[in-house]
Amino acid sequence: MMKRLLEMSGYRVIEAVNGQEAVDLAGSESPDVILMDLSLPVLDGLTATRRIRENAALRKVPIVAVSAHDTADFHADALAAGCNEYMTKPIDFEQLEHLLGRLAG
Repeated sequence: MMKRLLEMSGYRVIEAVNGQEAVDLAGSESPDVILMDLSLPVLDGLTATRRIRENAALRKVPIVAVSAHDTADFHADALAAGCNEYMTKPIDFEQLEHLLGRLAG
């Protein structure tokens, strides 16, 4: 649903089904912003974020952690891995649009 809402708002969305694919797509697609689910299969979102940050061309791309967990530890772990922002599920789409406008603009 989030993908469709973003596309209806004019964003081009590239979706990964697991963390390894997220790393691969980030390297080949050069995104403006990455929404990183922290509970991805194959390679979790924190590890995927660290690997993306290892790529010099992607170090400045904003990464927004997305998780159902709303604890200080999860926030801290996401920031330590290289995420710039943290959003808790369920996502408030209006808040997400505002954040994306700020990060991509």
